[in-house]
Amino acid sequence: MDPYVLPFSEVGADSVALVGGKGANLGEMARAGFPVPPGFCVTTAAYREFVAASPELDGLLDALEGTDPDDLSRNGELGKRIRDHLTALPVPDAVRASVLAAWREAGPERPYAVRSSATAEDLPTASFAGQQDTYLNVRGEGHLLDAVRRCWASLFTDRAIAYRATNGFLHRSVLLSVVVQRMVLPEVSGIMFTADPITGRRKTVSIDASFGIGEALVSGLVTADLYQVRSGAIVTRRIAR
Repeated sequence: MDPYVLPFSEVGADSVALVGGKGANLGEMARAGFPVPPGFCVTTAAYREFVAASPELDGLLDALEGTDPDDLSRNGELGKRIRDHLTALPVPDAVRASVLAAWREAGPERPYAVRSSATAEDLPTASFAGQQDTYLNVRGEGHLLDAVRRCWASLFTDRAIAYRATNGFLHRSVLLSVVVQRMVLPEVSGIMFTADPITGRRKTVSIDASFGIGEALVSGLVTADLYQVRSGAIVTRRIAR
């Protein structure tokens, strides 16, 4: 049986089916020696165990699969029913015990970021990044378990449902892992692309950066500074005002 929890040190690029794209890449960076804040992944095996406890979910998913992708009202109604249903389900005892054991080992007195990590993130033909939820500064076992459950339920946000339907993904085909990672309070944060995301040039590194935590940047709350680097030199510098 697949484990319900895995530390970053035990996951990598070959673990996407268990820990999703975000979890797999955090594992790769941690194993390569980058200063990744410590944490662990609640695996897709835990998600499977969670949804298996619901006798009603199959019927709701059947209804969702049978709707017209363009019927946003119906899809939104079903999505809300699924989210409400999942957030009301108890976390299975075995999953709960595994998550809390890993959390206590990591340091229960600290705040954590609880982040969704889907198995279909950053594919060659589609990107689900940012479509599921993240919860910051989570403290205490009750809040931790609730945040994990809400991440699982966010697999059925309106935008995630619409994106899957538009791109031909079955709603049952995408699973969710949850990354639980120690919060840090950075002076600055950002996103680095190893190729220019606009032109596709492989020799241009593109960096979006801003003051404060990265969630403000990826959520669109701030306008980022832009830096582009080529052959070790900054070739573009655009400072936001």
